[in-house]
Amino acid sequence: MRKYFVLILGIALFACSQQKGFKIEVNLEGAEGKVVLEERKDGAWVGVDTADVVDGVAVLEGEVENPGAYYLSVMGQRAKSLIFVENTKMSVAGTADSISFMTVSGSATHDEYSALSEQLKQISDEYMALYQESRAASAAGDTAKAADLMDKVEEMYESTNTIQEEFVKDHPASYVTPVILGSIQYGKEADELEALVNNLDPKIQEVPVIVDMKEKIAKLKKVAVGQTAPDFTQNDPDGNPVTFSDVYSQNELTLLDFWASWCGPCRRENPNVVAVYNDFKDDGFSVFGVSLDRDKDAWLKGIEDDGLDWTQVSDLAYWNNTVAQEYAVQSIPQNLLVDKNGTIVAKNKREEELREVVEEFLAD
Repeated sequence: MRKYFVLILGIALFACSQQKGFKIEVNLEGAEGKVVLEERKDGAWVGVDTADVVDGVAVLEGEVENPGAYYLSVMGQRAKSLIFVENTKMSVAGTADSISFMTVSGSATHDEYSALSEQLKQISDEYMALYQESRAASAAGDTAKAADLMDKVEEMYESTNTIQEEFVKDHPASYVTPVILGSIQYGKEADELEALVNNLDPKIQEVPVIVDMKEKIAKLKKVAVGQTAPDFTQNDPDGNPVTFSDVYSQNELTLLDFWASWCGPCRRENPNVVAVYNDFKDDGFSVFGVSLDRDKDAWLKGIEDDGLDWTQVSDLAYWNNTVAQEYAVQSIPQNLLVDKNGTIVAKNKREEELREVVEEFLAD
């Protein structure tokens, strides 16, 4: 009987020792008030737990279905720091005014993320140092050295993308992988993304980030080169509805250009688009602009300041622009070229490459 009692007691103690959720002890020097744990859902911040700072320490508790990316902050401060939370005891240490440099312990998933981040940071520090050298060389008039250094900067920058993509391929069952894949997805076509997603472990394919990515892949397939561009109607600056097919059917080639007045890279590319438009508009080339602005006055000023003398439309819904959503636009500038039948013949051509593609197409 004593043996059975000892066995039952041992089982009870073992059960009590199991972590049924997460418990995060947060020790941020200088923190006052409350510490907040949030997650990002559908473009909004969703609270997970909040804890008072008592004697310099706050304790966050809860339970997650799977290890995942969450964000820690001190209430009232804008800065948030990524933390991978899993159902275990964890601790965070750092200072409230430099929360991005906090250290996290107790989460194997976060350890995995930290190792990759440190590798990328080392490369980033190196290419930023070379970038500063390049600027100094340029200022000193040594353009050859400056150009050579910038080539190395671009090479090292690209290597960080390669490292992240290799991580995704080599860690198909890691809960860090959805975050990394989410950060490198921009600019990839449907077949590239689909290959990476299909390689993931089934459990990872059910993570919300990946589920959303599958929906994006389906949209990207509809706007791939060779497909017919989805038609749409939006209002021009005067409130008049304009249908895309009514425009492209009147031209040999039309550039569908996604941009916004608040987008620096878009504004820097606009003079190039204007130059190509002016040089080929008499040969059957035109541009159709879709703005992701939300302020009409800013949109109109951007059109006027940059001399965008072609059809412009917008629903002033920012990233929720219905056309941008349909075309799976997640970064701008972004564009595609459509022939008079609506067939997509090229995508994301900028700078000199845009001119070359337009000139070659109209010469055929």
